[in-house]
Amino acid sequence: MTITLVQNAPKLSRKNLSYVVNEVLAPKGHSASKSDLIIFSELSLNGYLLQDKLAEDAFRLEELQELCDASKERDIVIGGAINIENEYFNCALYFSRGELLSLHKKVHPPNYGMFEEARYFDSGEKFETFNTSYGKVAMLVCEDVWHPQAVAELYAQKPRIVYVLAASPARGFEDDSLLIQEQWMALLKSLALHCDTKVVFVNRVGFEDGLGFWGGSCFIQNNAKVLHQLPLFDEINKTIEVDI
Repeated sequence: MTITLVQNAPKLSRKNLSYVVNEVLAPKGHSASKSDLIIFSELSLNGYLLQDKLAEDAFRLEELQELCDASKERDIVIGGAINIENEYFNCALYFSRGELLSLHKKVHPPNYGMFEEARYFDSGEKFETFNTSYGKVAMLVCEDVWHPQAVAELYAQKPRIVYVLAASPARGFEDDSLLIQEQWMALLKSLALHCDTKVVFVNRVGFEDGLGFWGGSCFIQNNAKVLHQLPLFDEINKTIEVDI
């Protein structure tokens, strides 16, 4: 299976949809055109710090037909702010074979420190797996991974792959390391081991209103071995081949 990890810097704009469709998915010869699946980061359709723009910029599902069409050629996993009957969710969406196959509503939008998501977003209620052409999979959005509930529920459901979409700001700079990256890697490896699953993690880069995002997207095997690791802070699309 070939997977393209898109570690980019979304703008705080609905125009990200046009970028995704026209600059990443459409061009022939782009690495994504050769992939079985392409995965983007959390809120990559909108940008992260939506706050009071949320009601204006959130997408309704019927506005994402271009992603349905693009998924006829490869599966797409992408993050976006979604308006569902005037409730607003931070979602991971899985498109395949011309349709929206599954939607995960972030269960734990944070509301502490620099984070104010819970002031604006509604919360999802469950973690679940679903069947794809590449086996049973699950999706998590950022803070979900930090809660034991997610690991417990997925352990019982036995997904083959867990896709984790993140917009994690950089913090904890040390002489030769980044503390937040070390913490994330510990959580992702624990998820892989406890659930006996492969983990695909995509974190954004770039800056928004003083927040800088660190990237470091990766692919982790069931045994917690990191097989592929993208660099910190750089925009990069990387296609990897994995055995599932």
